[in-house]
Amino acid sequence: MSTSQGIKLDENTKARLKALAEKRNRSPHWLMKSAIESYLEREENYEREKAEDMTRWEQYITTGKAISGEKVEIWLEDLSKGADKPWQQ
Repeated sequence: MSTSQGIKLDENTKARLKALAEKRNRSPHWLMKSAIESYLEREENYEREKAEDMTRWEQYITTGKAISGEKVEIWLEDLSKGADKPWQQ
């Protein structure tokens, strides 16, 4: 179910939105909805990655285990040469 949500825009932003909508043959509503969805997707991904990073950091602090830069370089070098091998510690 969809509901309406109001947003206040200054006249300049409103004019820019209308002009872009006309150029893209879309409604201003479509552009705003698309922009909000893109923003939410990007920010939700950021928050997921941040949580994953914090989990990894806490695991490192707890265990002291880490992957050496040398091992990562070797793995990345192999990937750049087309090797499709999973990471192995």
